[in-house]
Amino acid sequence: MNYFAHLFETPIGTLLSVVNIDNALALLSFCPNQKQAELLLSKEFGEACVVWDTGRSALVETQIGEYFRGERQTFTLPLHAKGTEFQHRVWDALVSLPYGETTTYGRLAALLGNSNASRAVGGANAANPIAIVVPCHRVIGAKGNLTGYAFGLSRKKQLLELERKHVS
Repeated sequence: MNYFAHLFETPIGTLLSVVNIDNALALLSFCPNQKQAELLLSKEFGEACVVWDTGRSALVETQIGEYFRGERQTFTLPLHAKGTEFQHRVWDALVSLPYGETTTYGRLAALLGNSNASRAVGGANAANPIAIVVPCHRVIGAKGNLTGYAFGLSRKKQLLELERKHVS
């Protein structure tokens, strides 16, 4: 399968966007530079053909820009993330979390039908390959504290503050 990659700037760092041949988003990850992007692409896509192509990710870049300006609260991007059935269930639940709101791992596990699965939910959350669009940053600790985020707690805090500022 062919994939198309693009690096673009946001107010809180550079994002690597990867879409497939159908323009479905397969990866959206904070990545500081092209060298790190190449390493991540190799890890995530292995021998698959990945081509640098700005145009293929234009819609992703546009919607992310709107998000950071407070003009977009939901995304209309087709998604194509690699993951297990359980991970996809968690990611689907994340997408349904309202903009500007948070939940806990335990509440998310209960929503999925197993209140004892908070660790598994945390693992699926950590494996989310599509930052921001699949809003794993909206999941917090049981006591309301900010907990792990693959891209750092300061970015998680910035994303949550941005959303709270623009809640309509």
